[in-house]
Amino acid sequence: MTALTLGALGVVYGDIGTSVLYALKQVFDTGLVPLTEANILGILSIFFWTLTTVVSVKYVMLVLRADNHGEGGLVAMLALALAAVKDKPRLRQCLLLVGIAGAALFYGDGVITPAISVLSAMEGLNVISANFKSWVIPLTLLILLGLFYVQKRGTASIGKFFGPITLVWFAAIALMGIVQIAHNPQVLWALAPHHALRFMFANLHITFIVLGAVVLCVTGAEALYADMGHFGKRPIRLAWFCVVMPSLVLNYFGQGALLLSTPEALKNPFYLMAPEWALIPLLILAAAATVIASQALISGAFSVTKQVLQMGFLPRMKIDHTSVKETGQIYMPAVNWGLFVMIVITVIMFKSSDALGAAYGIAVCINMLITTCLTFFVIRYSWKYPLILCIAATGWFFVVDIIFLASNLLKIEDGGWFPLLIGAVIFTLMVTWHRGTELVADAQKADAFSLKDFLQAVFVSPPTRVEGTAVFLTSDKDITPNALLHNLKHNKVLHAHNLFVAVHSHEVPWIGMDKRLEVHSLGNHCWQVVINFGFKNDPDIPGALKALYGLGFDIDPMTTSYFLSRNNVVSTPGSGMAPWREKLFAQMHHNASDAADFLYLPSNAVVELGSKVEI
Repeated sequence: MTALTLGALGVVYGDIGTSVLYALKQVFDTGLVPLTEANILGILSIFFWTLTTVVSVKYVMLVLRADNHGEGGLVAMLALALAAVKDKPRLRQCLLLVGIAGAALFYGDGVITPAISVLSAMEGLNVISANFKSWVIPLTLLILLGLFYVQKRGTASIGKFFGPITLVWFAAIALMGIVQIAHNPQVLWALAPHHALRFMFANLHITFIVLGAVVLCVTGAEALYADMGHFGKRPIRLAWFCVVMPSLVLNYFGQGALLLSTPEALKNPFYLMAPEWALIPLLILAAAATVIASQALISGAFSVTKQVLQMGFLPRMKIDHTSVKETGQIYMPAVNWGLFVMIVITVIMFKSSDALGAAYGIAVCINMLITTCLTFFVIRYSWKYPLILCIAATGWFFVVDIIFLASNLLKIEDGGWFPLLIGAVIFTLMVTWHRGTELVADAQKADAFSLKDFLQAVFVSPPTRVEGTAVFLTSDKDITPNALLHNLKHNKVLHAHNLFVAVHSHEVPWIGMDKRLEVHSLGNHCWQVVINFGFKNDPDIPGALKALYGLGFDIDPMTTSYFLSRNNVVSTPGSGMAPWREKLFAQMHHNASDAADFLYLPSNAVVELGSKVEI
């Protein structure tokens, strides 16, 4: 339990743990809140009760209960919600689009988080000396380049240091806060909610605006749920209540205490809490903490991409496994370097953490709202709780999320448009790919033959049989694969054993080997095989087919060939999608990674036969 709790500190809480670098500063940097004692106590109280309401109650106590076979995260919650409303097709389709939109917005957050985290850590150089100001952006980009470069080596070798380093980080920020609170203990009165209420009712308009900055203190809360499958509920809860929340509260209150006595410290209250001799060690520790926070998000981007891909909303991509023990440790080159390019553009475009603060928060708020909505459908239709109780359990959080989102919408013009634009582009790609694959499937069905009827016709006058096993991959188990048609047309032979394999991806994280295969005999040594994968399973076709040994099949890898149909998609006028979307889909289809690699097929045993498909 101790090891898991320590691991959760490093992976789960890196993002929210580094928010102390910029969150409180962003509130007062709006220029709307004068540095008076009443205002400082009011803002600190809002911070404390935001952490309590959003993180402690909503995520730690409620959302963590909604596990999908032990897994968490937006995609896992989406799968739970879809299963809960499977008998309501219109509602299911609506929830699917909402969930996919949330997954798309994750990438907008994924671009902003590493940029603002590392940039805010490097801005500590300005506190050490004004001469270092020109170094901030180059060093930020250098650190980010190093971080993305080492991704291909996996996180196993450096991940074991994440927990201890993050524990040192939380201990350091807690100690810094305690020292400042000791000088101005009156800030502890901010624990009382009446300070937050008094500030809000006295400054309704200002409160609404500054909530867009307050929400920065809970960015990263989604990670608690997303990483549940790695550590379990209890270690995540223990880490939050025993280490993370106390450290964050102490540091925020310490920054408030410093501002009470030294208002000019607003230029960087986090670093100015530390004594001068500790600035350089603190800068190094902050850089390490922000790298860890960024690493967790990058790994999350790989995981979310794989899950969305398995659900059929993205084209095949190259996936490298970086650990022989942990199947979740993967590296996706396209995602890795695509994120890096966007982050570099972000750093160069916004130049400072203050400017990035204006862009940060909208995607986070929308995803928090989506999580709340999906939670309602899970507890109502899956857990069968009474409607009144479901509304009571999620209604308050829905209101809080709406208020935070409305406040963040004010930041669209100042940079909030940026993550929304990224999310919109990714969402367009996702729904275009999903719809395009449906059109391809429909086009193939329109011209296809029934597999059973075709085989019956073939064996009326059977072709020459050759030794070995042929595995024909097909998108629909009931139709004749184009690869079989072309093989008979050009080679005029049929293998001694033939497997017609269809892969089905399901909206659950894992499907065990006991439910992996569905096998039906078609006669004449031909079999129809359906392979079932969850969205976190690896689509390993040869590995799955090994289970056939126990069913009396003797498949020799040395005499097995895999036949694939390579479709050349052509956009044509019609009732499919808009022409630009059809051309976009065709390009995505063309650039998709090799199906053989994605399905773990041995490269020396694959035969690809092409065909044209018009959509």
